[in-house]
Amino acid sequence: MNASRTPSEARPPRMEALARLPVFYTLEGKRTIVAGGSAAAAWKAELLSAAGAIVDVLCETPGEEMLALSQEAPRGAVYVHTRRWCPADIEACALAIGAFDTDEEAAAFASAARAVGVPVNVVDKPAHCDFSFGSIVNRSPMVIGISTDGAAPVFAQAIRAKLEAFLPRGFSLWTQAAQRWRRALKATDLPFEGRRRFWQHFTARALMHPDHEPQLEDYTALLDRTRDEGAAVSAGSVTLVGAGPGDPELLTLRAVRALQSADIILIDDLVSSEVLDFARREARKMLVGKTGYGPSCKQEEINMLMVGLAKSGKRVVRLKGGDPGIFGRAGEEVAACRAAKIPVEVVPGITAAQAAASRLSISLSHREHARRIQYITGHSKKGQLPSDLDWHSLADPHVTTAIYMPVRTLAEFVARATEAGLDPKTPAAVVVNATRANEQVVIETIATLPEAIARLDINGPAIVLVGHALAEGDVVAANGWSHPRHGTHD
Repeated sequence: MNASRTPSEARPPRMEALARLPVFYTLEGKRTIVAGGSAAAAWKAELLSAAGAIVDVLCETPGEEMLALSQEAPRGAVYVHTRRWCPADIEACALAIGAFDTDEEAAAFASAARAVGVPVNVVDKPAHCDFSFGSIVNRSPMVIGISTDGAAPVFAQAIRAKLEAFLPRGFSLWTQAAQRWRRALKATDLPFEGRRRFWQHFTARALMHPDHEPQLEDYTALLDRTRDEGAAVSAGSVTLVGAGPGDPELLTLRAVRALQSADIILIDDLVSSEVLDFARREARKMLVGKTGYGPSCKQEEINMLMVGLAKSGKRVVRLKGGDPGIFGRAGEEVAACRAAKIPVEVVPGITAAQAAASRLSISLSHREHARRIQYITGHSKKGQLPSDLDWHSLADPHVTTAIYMPVRTLAEFVARATEAGLDPKTPAAVVVNATRANEQVVIETIATLPEAIARLDINGPAIVLVGHALAEGDVVAANGWSHPRHGTHD
């Protein structure tokens, strides 16, 4: 009998160390100074002006770029003073920027700024900087800053170029519309849940029509759509989300959207922590783990918790490893929601068999070796090998079989399957923690695989694949193993 456990609050992992704290200064109408007249100083002055700052430039011989900038500043005024800076200039500034040839002058400028509590940046002299300028993607009021802490500026610029190509310029128009509409939306009679639903519709339309310039009729249409949903907006719901095998890059876009709109996330033990990085930070996270042969929350308790939270108006995401519909008890949880008249949706995920096949660089199907694929469980409700498996089907040489939860019962499975006619030399593999950093792979024959698995220290989900399709595609060369049917890859 499995020991029971109760649902518990999941404490999110602490933020990993940051080389720099990304912040966005409000500089509208605030005074800043730039000491220096070089092209580098002019670029910093232009950034400050674009952010709405009033910029006093202090240099004895301003360059052409700085003089041109003062004549056509992008936003805040730029005033050029043809003299050297002095400590009094820095007082009451929001920011102080310097561009100097010598370390001595840079140190003096930084010291003067720090003495009066003004954040300082000295171009290309990180030792004298309280903050840095990253590469910028400008879709204002949406602004993205990229920093490598000075380690690889060219790399940051390459990332910026990727984002520039990826993000439509029309996003600027949509974020401007959001600024205009936010106050009007707050003045409506929509409850909090309704306003959030409005912004979800807004986001979906912006992503679908990024180059459309939003007009008042767009606001009206989005508001009407939200109102038409009526009570459903404030009612709770349940979404069963497949978290995939572990690599967060294998999440579907729909899964990410569900995670980012959730109020509460009920999490299985098999879900990798990296997947939760995509969840809404404000969402409450609860562990409702079910682990084979270990302490598990009872399914009835999970169903009651899920339904109860949804009835209280919460948007519940039930986050499951792999795909909810493949040995994930999705049927029982969907039935519980329907019985309680709770709206329920299922978001599929990449199941373990697909993930394992991808790591082996094989196809589960093959025109010559596998005309059929079958998924079975090696773990019944009582924790034993299921008694009602179709052994004739499992012995078929033209099928690929994926065995879920196989570790404890694989030896018995092999004995029963070979007795039913399965060739003991049939290629087989176990993949543990597929797609994760601690992935383990062992390739054997089905007869020798149980002994090989017994030698592994398994800590995570495992799946066994059986079939002649595993011998195709030169698995050895692709993965560095020494024999097509024997070896280990960690």
